[in-house]
Amino acid sequence: MLNDPFQRLNLDREVLTVSQLNNRARLLLEDVFAQIWVEGEISNLARPASGHVYFTLKDKNAQVRCALFRQNALRVRQALRDGLAVKVRGKVSLFEGRGDYQLILDSVERPAMARCVWLSRR
Repeated sequence: MLNDPFQRLNLDREVLTVSQLNNRARLLLEDVFAQIWVEGEISNLARPASGHVYFTLKDKNAQVRCALFRQNALRVRQALRDGLAVKVRGKVSLFEGRGDYQLILDSVERPAMARCVWLSRR
């Protein structure tokens, strides 16, 4: 078993193009983070005509871009809005053209604690 990840990926001597680097990084991210749950607050919500939903998921120290494609967006029961606390499920991927990583979501839910607070206010 090889411990050096560069040797394992044959990168110890290979010179990559930017496209090749981004492609390999995307494959690694999607393999390691194939299905994860993340909690945070929605900001910068955008709903283009395509039916996809894009937003930033943030906490007090960090943020990550999220993409919820049309088919999955249709299944979201909660109306999404900026400031809403959510729990999302998806995979980490990399938008190769920009070299930005993002979450590709298949589910968006209210976290249990947010539901309890919401119910107590009713």
